[in-house]
Amino acid sequence: MIRNTLITFVLLATWTGMAQTAPGTSCSVGNEVDAATRSGIAQTAQQVTDYTVQGDLFNLRQGSTGTLARSFGGIEAVIGEYKPSLAGATARIRNLYVLDAKGSQPLETAEFFCGIMNSPDATAFRLNGLLPGQYAIIIQDLTAPKMPFILTQILKNEGTWKLAGFYLKPAQLAGHNAAWFLGPARDSKARGQSHNAWFYYLAAWDVTAPVQFMSTRPLDKLVDEMAQVRPNDLPFDGPSDLAGAGRTYKVTYVSMVPVGDDLYLLVKYQSPDVSDTQQAYADNMGVIKAVASRYPEYREAFAGVVARATEPSGRDYGSMLAMKDVK
Repeated sequence: MIRNTLITFVLLATWTGMAQTAPGTSCSVGNEVDAATRSGIAQTAQQVTDYTVQGDLFNLRQGSTGTLARSFGGIEAVIGEYKPSLAGATARIRNLYVLDAKGSQPLETAEFFCGIMNSPDATAFRLNGLLPGQYAIIIQDLTAPKMPFILTQILKNEGTWKLAGFYLKPAQLAGHNAAWFLGPARDSKARGQSHNAWFYYLAAWDVTAPVQFMSTRPLDKLVDEMAQVRPNDLPFDGPSDLAGAGRTYKVTYVSMVPVGDDLYLLVKYQSPDVSDTQQAYADNMGVIKAVASRYPEYREAFAGVVARATEPSGRDYGSMLAMKDVK
């Protein structure tokens, strides 16, 4: 589940096959799904959506599989976060897929190829640790007065359809959709500003992709564009070094984040202790200045920087500074 609107560093590999479903798995889509099954899935999906919009966590949990019900904290958190923006939302089913996973043991990696090979609607899913059974994936577009959302549900057939996976995310970032982000992404790429291009491409991908384990030809095309500007000095595989103010900071995460109607750069870095807030604030200012100094192109792309000193326990202390005030 993608929480908040922070952009993750997951870069999907392009799935070039799309030729046939993996052994032991099958996928049905559209008219391939019989009307009765499609109707039952749609009814359950609408009920899940209603509970989501109403913030009815009790009934949402009651309608979940045992596995999901026992680890419901993430769903509670994301619905709690977005509850004010979900008020008045209405849903439209964009896509519905029925997946069958055969066997008697969990599938370490289950791949499903849906639709007609080489067609624009061809879709693939890759799910890890999937228990055998029949599943449905329903992607819904939620229209709400404050912002649009994408809600992706995974239902499992246990005699009745039960919620087995839940992914809710805004379809915009700071009020902008994917098309808006692609403009500055391609402009930054043409100007040789690979870092700015990377973050704008990633924002476009994030507000487009319903879930990270899904692949379509348009998403793959976007991933191919992103790969051409992927920087080699960001913390993809571990902390990266950032020098500044006579010391070296260990940066663990960098992303684009909305602050009101503006776009800021979020930088998380390692800190042994954040209990001394005065020192943590000074360190944050040092990180912000070091980032702006090392990557001057950021001054064009972001209205400011958020730095978060983060302890090994996960506790952190954050500060922000508008880019115009970074000297």
